Amino acid sequence: MNNLTYQVGLRNPGVASNVSNQSFNNTPTPPPTYDSVMSSANQSSNPPKFTNIPTGSLLGGSAGMNTLHILSGGTAGAGANSNNGPGGGGGLANNNSILAQQQFMDEEKIYQLILDLTNPATREAGLLELSKKREAYEDLAPILWHSFGVMAALLQEIVSVYPMLSPPTLTGHASNRVCNALALLQCVASHNETRGLFLTAHIPLFLYPFLNTTSKTRPFEYLRLTSLGVIGALVKNDNSEVINFLLSTEIIPLCLRIMETGSELSKTVAIFIVQKILLDDMGLNYICQTYERFYAVGTVLSNMVAQLVEQQSIRLLKHVIRCYLRLSDNPRAREALRQCLPEPLRDSTFMPSLKDDITTKRCLHTLLMNLNDSLGP
Repeated sequence: MNNLTYQVGLRNPGVASNVSNQSFNNTPTPPPTYDSVMSSANQSSNPPKFTNIPTGSLLGGSAGMNTLHILSGGTAGAGANSNNGPGGGGGLANNNSILAQQQFMDEEKIYQLILDLTNPATREAGLLELSKKREAYEDLAPILWHSFGVMAALLQEIVSVYPMLSPPTLTGHASNRVCNALALLQCVASHNETRGLFLTAHIPLFLYPFLNTTSKTRPFEYLRLTSLGVIGALVKNDNSEVINFLLSTEIIPLCLRIMETGSELSKTVAIFIVQKILLDDMGLNYICQTYERFYAVGTVLSNMVAQLVEQQSIRLLKHVIRCYLRLSDNPRAREALRQCLPEPLRDSTFMPSLKDDITTKRCLHTLLMNLNDSLGP
């Protein structure tokens, strides 16, 4: 199959979830255990230095907006106004003293909240407060990872809702609680010091049962979206180690199904993950290695284009176009796309939506230019 040119079969979109589950048949990864997780945690370097940097509050308190924060390049700003006016020297010294005292008090509160996670009686309140404060402390992730019993407590929160997945009995309260734990895992997944340890412990695998759910109720949608946010935080920094790990798991078929059937927010994060995998050479080669994998991804993208014709979303459309553009970098995929690229991307269907998005229009133009190139020598 590797030496054959792709046969075109994407003009009749179908349900790709069955195809994708058969196509991405990696050897199942043994589920991680608490022992393996804590063994990885114990392979610590120097204890982290805790620094309190007030970088702003949680984005709106919404799981959807917090998760979509991974799609933006912006970071929260930090800083404090100082008194530089006439005679302000003494005031500045006093302000610094007050700020230092406040920083110490905030650190002590964070330490207490982390300690609360190890006590089942205080864990729920600790999860809620820490999830709200997680973006205000730069080194929260290393402290969570290296604090005795904390990662095990977070994993316990995750596995405790497994029985509610099938049959689907997850309540809103249970969903909120486990999503607070997932928010802290996202913090660990996005930090440079803990990302590798997070992967070595195979912690993302604990989230896959959540991504595999199909119930469209609000608690399940909230759970899937927050779980996708953890994976999105992993791939955001274009780390080949992360891509290599994800390719050894079933993340692509899981994302493909959500791209077809999820809410707009979930679709957006799922296609963001697939796009990040494609942008890595290893990921592009993996998806284009066989016709079955290419077909699974291409079919879902084609179905999304058909959906976007009816209900246009510039946020989704730009990711779809960028996925197609990246696929066109592969010679065999480019040859197939010459015949099966959806017609709405070839004509002016989406031009009104893209009139103010110069970057995405340029991506679409480059895609069409790539497909219109001569076959060459």
